[in-house]
Amino acid sequence: MTNTRQLFLSYLAQTSPSPLMIDVSHAEGVYFYDQNQKAYLDLIAGISVSNVGHRHPKVIAAIEAQLQKYLHIMVYGEMVQSPQVQLAEALVKTLPSYIDNVYFTNSGSEAIEGALKLAKRFTERTEIISYQNAYHGSSHGALSAGGNEYFKQAFRPLLPHFRHIRFGVEEDLSYITEKTAAVLIETVQGEAGIRVAQSTYFEALSQRCKETGTLLIVDEIQAGFGRTGKFWAFEHYALQPDIVVAAKGMGGGMPIGAFMASKKLMQTLTHNPILGHITTFGGHPLSAAASLATLQTIQEEQLAQQAEEKAQLFIQYLQHKAIRQIRHKGLMMAVEVDSFAQIQTIIQHCLSNGLLTDWFLFCDNSLRIAPPLIITPPQIEQACHILLEALDFSTKF
Repeated sequence: MTNTRQLFLSYLAQTSPSPLMIDVSHAEGVYFYDQNQKAYLDLIAGISVSNVGHRHPKVIAAIEAQLQKYLHIMVYGEMVQSPQVQLAEALVKTLPSYIDNVYFTNSGSEAIEGALKLAKRFTERTEIISYQNAYHGSSHGALSAGGNEYFKQAFRPLLPHFRHIRFGVEEDLSYITEKTAAVLIETVQGEAGIRVAQSTYFEALSQRCKETGTLLIVDEIQAGFGRTGKFWAFEHYALQPDIVVAAKGMGGGMPIGAFMASKKLMQTLTHNPILGHITTFGGHPLSAAASLATLQTIQEEQLAQQAEEKAQLFIQYLQHKAIRQIRHKGLMMAVEVDSFAQIQTIIQHCLSNGLLTDWFLFCDNSLRIAPPLIITPPQIEQACHILLEALDFSTKF
């Protein structure tokens, strides 16, 4: 009989020549399990998705309650749906008072697309400035904004009028002019290997955008929902975003994204043309219910407030001669070693010993550490014990 691994290789579109091929049985908390009931401690949370862990009881309860009421009814924005309304209200309460409107999407890439359209529509300008080594998604607009040529070159021509500047370099802010519709920036550069700019840079960026009438789009897709020690990473800095983009950790494991702005900005999508941005499944009732439960859990369990303390535990335990540097903002962490070959050895050794970690698209000599925010000190110690063994193993070659 054909097993699921064979079916996976035969019928599921592949994204790499060597997938991990773990046949998942179930997941709970910070662990997932294969068909042989082997436990894996998840150190990457589905790439910063499962911030409240796998199948958090409050998220499951919210999904089950909504499941008894209704699923998809009509395209986004036409019907009054309680899960969307309640989630939008809760999100707005976490944001600066001038950001009071939410547009729900299915994913981060789609939210980026909507934010870019909104900026161009509102300003009636065409230039978008983003950053070298930035990652915003894989759709055409998001990929155009991305800052790594290797992942773009096979899909050109991409969208015109994109310029890429250096992250954290104030000198490059002079490229922002009265022709610039928006600057799109990750609060913490994720796929670049966890890169953080100085607070003074964000102050200068905000000021330059004000001077030129340029909208500031802040990408919180990886950094948001408590991961960096604040609910939103931009709260660490003197940043005044015009548009905030979220996804990943927003859904508690369900697919959802959003771009958020003032009602004044959002109203431009309602006319000339009408239905300026539409989505069939954005803000799906199950995803919206799960997202509200996730938001409330992060707040009630004070998960964001614990992130930095837990990050310091990782740093304390991860003392090894093979580690060149540890970069972090809360539980958004990168452990740098010498090479990608060493990273591959470490990842495979960790998998063999029940630990899932990963590397970064634009920084392949660093390990990603982005566990569920619910991870406990004993689980951190367990993870670091396996990592240290893997680091020892990697230095033998």
